[in-house]
Amino acid sequence: MESDLTAQPAAPAAERPGRGWAWTGVAAGLTGILAIYASMGVDGVYRPELAGNAEGITAALAEDVSSLLVFHVATMVTVVLVPVFAAGLRRRLAGQTPAGSLVPDVAAFGLLLVAVAGLMGTALNTEFIFGLSEPDQLVPEVAVLYGHWVGTVSWLWVGAGLTGLAVGVAALRHGAAARWLGWVCGVLGALTALLGVSPLQYMAGFTGPVLLLVMACGFALGDRTQIR
Repeated sequence: MESDLTAQPAAPAAERPGRGWAWTGVAAGLTGILAIYASMGVDGVYRPELAGNAEGITAALAEDVSSLLVFHVATMVTVVLVPVFAAGLRRRLAGQTPAGSLVPDVAAFGLLLVAVAGLMGTALNTEFIFGLSEPDQLVPEVAVLYGHWVGTVSWLWVGAGLTGLAVGVAALRHGAAARWLGWVCGVLGALTALLGVSPLQYMAGFTGPVLLLVMACGFALGDRTQIR
């Protein structure tokens, strides 16, 4: 009887976090792909027939305002979603990697680099999207610079390569995720990182968003440890 009176109530089981962060990453991957696709539509500075023709490039940019709007919105949505996924990914990896491991922080910081690059890639959009409606008020050479800005800065997805490599290490070395996800993230991460540090650095914009999408889908759909 005494043991019944002194028995302590059982502690409630710790609630496992949900996977909303992973689905946020899926959305960020999709909008990241859309942003890259939209920026490819702003191609006045890359048309051979307009080479050296600042006025012609400015006129071409004025015709691409719809693509610029899609590019701006898609990139900025990606910018605000990526940190949420980065925070969730860090928490997820920290729970299954050795205490004090740098892997979770490296994975998160890589994605924060992506967010910063996207933010800077859209930094001139408002100035020029509205300015192109009055091209006589623009200095053509400055508009040419903006065209190159759209086609370069937001393509700096090298940070996603760092994240992919970190997830690969976490999965394959520490068992923190499925092995298939570790291999895919490791391979795409290495490719994205190599492109990013090479003179072909903007090519990372093709592989980085795909890596983010695959990684997020892997955690959202296949991560059994997160089922509530």
